[in-house]
Order: sequence, then C-alpha cells, then structure tokens
Amino acid sequence: MPDINIALAKNNLEQQGFLDVPIDPTLDLFHEIERLKKEKNAIILAHYYQEPDIQDVADYIGDSLGLAQQAEKTNADMIVFAGVHFMAETAKILNPGKKVVIPDLRAGCSLSDSAPPALFKMFKEKHPGHLVISYINCSAGIKALSDIICTSSNAPYIVESVPKDQPIIFAPDKNLGAYLVKKTGRPMVLWNGSCMVHEIFSREKITKLKVRHPNARVIAHPECEQPVLDMADFIGSTTGLLKFTMEDASNEYIVATETGILHQMQKNSPHKTFIAAPPNNSCACNDCPHMKLNTLEKLYLCMEYEEPEIIMDEAVRILARRPIERMLEISRQAGL
Repeated sequence: MPDINIALAKNNLEQQGFLDVPIDPTLDLFHEIERLKKEKNAIILAHYYQEPDIQDVADYIGDSLGLAQQAEKTNADMIVFAGVHFMAETAKILNPGKKVVIPDLRAGCSLSDSAPPALFKMFKEKHPGHLVISYINCSAGIKALSDIICTSSNAPYIVESVPKDQPIIFAPDKNLGAYLVKKTGRPMVLWNGSCMVHEIFSREKITKLKVRHPNARVIAHPECEQPVLDMADFIGSTTGLLKFTMEDASNEYIVATETGILHQMQKNSPHKTFIAAPPNNSCACNDCPHMKLNTLEKLYLCMEYEEPEIIMDEAVRILARRPIERMLEISRQAGL
C-alpha cells in the first residue's frame, strides 16, 4: 500500500546518501532547475500552498482538479510534483509509464491520514448499496475503494451527477461533506475526517479582525468548519478564491485557507490587501506543515537525482484510476 512504498523509498534514499547531498551555496537554483527541465523533459506541477519560490519556477500552479487535469495530459517524461504525496500518487495513477518524483516523501496530509483504507473498507461494508464519493485528498488505497473522486472545485457537480435515489458515502472530509449536504440538499453518510489547517481557524479572532478591517470581505475554503463558513462572504475552492479576488470589486480580503495562496493573490492583484485568517492559537497553524516540507533546494535535488520516486502497487493503481477518470469526465461535461 502507499504508506509502505513511501517508507521503502525513503530507506532506499537514505542508503544512497541522497538526503545528505550538500548543495553549493553559490548555485543559482532557478537557473539549474530550468536547465534540468529541458535536459530531462520534465514538468513541475505545484500546488498553490507551496512556498513562493517553488510557485515561481513551476510550469503549472493550481488546485487539485487543475493539477490532476495537467497530469492527465502532459507529454513530459518526468513529472515533478511539488505538493503532498496524495497529489503525486494521483499523477502516477494517471501516468503509469512516466517517472513521478516529489521533493520530500514526508510531505503527507492530515486529511488523507484520517482515513486508513482498512478502516474505511469496514465502514463501507456497514453501508451496503452506497456509492462512495471521495475527496481527492486521500490515499490511493481510499481511491481504490471509491466510485468517484471529487475536488473542492467540482464537488457539487459530482454530487449532483448521482441519481437522487442513490445513497452516498462521502469521505474523508466531514466539513466539506457537510457543506455539500447543505449546498446540494443531498443527504450523505460522512466519514469523520478533517484537515488540520482548515479546522484551526478562529471565528472569534476573524470577528475581531473584521472590526479592525470593516471593509474586508471574508473568503473561505469549504474545508473550514461551519462557524467560519457562516461568516464568509464567499466560499470556494483554492482556485475559486483566487478568481474571486481577481474579479471582485473589493480591495481587502480576510482569507481563510492555507497562506500559500496569498502569493498568487498578491501577484494577480498587487493593489489589493490580503490578510491571512488567524488560527485559534498563537502558532502558524494556517501554514500546512506538510506542504512546507518542500523547498527549492529539495526540488532541485529531486530533479537532479530523480528521487524520491512515487511507486505503488499496480493492482491498487488500476482500481484507483477508475474513479479519477469518472471525475475528470464529469468535470469535462460540466465545462470545468
């Protein structure tokens, strides 16, 4: 299963000494990464939550839906995935003949970890006759147990594509699931999982922030808890939030999602002000610690040595591909 492969790959890298390779401090990493892209016919796919330097060298920056679409159609020989491991797994599921590497194999996901495949299989067996829609933020093992995958960009379309008399299990994000139940009117059985970043936002602190910034609009990702969504002026996927700030007439926003997206928001609307929504404690919990494990130095090393590579069980990969392809097809039909 995926976790075993990650452990094996990491042990292999440690034996090679790759993790201890020193980098010449005078090296121009931006230049070297561009050189390696050309030499190896590589494409860098980066999530909005990556650090700004990685976003700036990426060939494509996007949310999970856009990244899956790019992975499906790329002609590159090597996919360098600057994100977390479930995203790189998705690229490998869609491209079994291509090499897929990730800067740091430890870049996991609290939401994905909240749904162990063995436990989810038992949960699914307790609800016979239910169709399983799983949020893309899950392991290949969960995808293999699913009927359709969704992202926050296409989730309402995916849910509404299912016949109204068909019972649904939604996993693993209970907050996104509850949002979809409210938005679509479809009752669903929800797995009890959540994202450590999006659960930490404080309604009380955002309210106090609004007092200091009365003209700021609150925008939130649907992975946030309901009290935060209730006070949002706009709810949307990462890409949806970005587009909203580009098209909306306001000039100030309190942003309730991972702080990495603020880099693209500021680049696209340099005259506007973006304020990261505060967590309910004093830590930097609105930064995803897994996403931030990837660095420009690690990105360079993984391209130079073509490691760590994503490797998975072929039987799992085949089962996991079917629900992803269903998602991509429904997205195409919806014009997404």
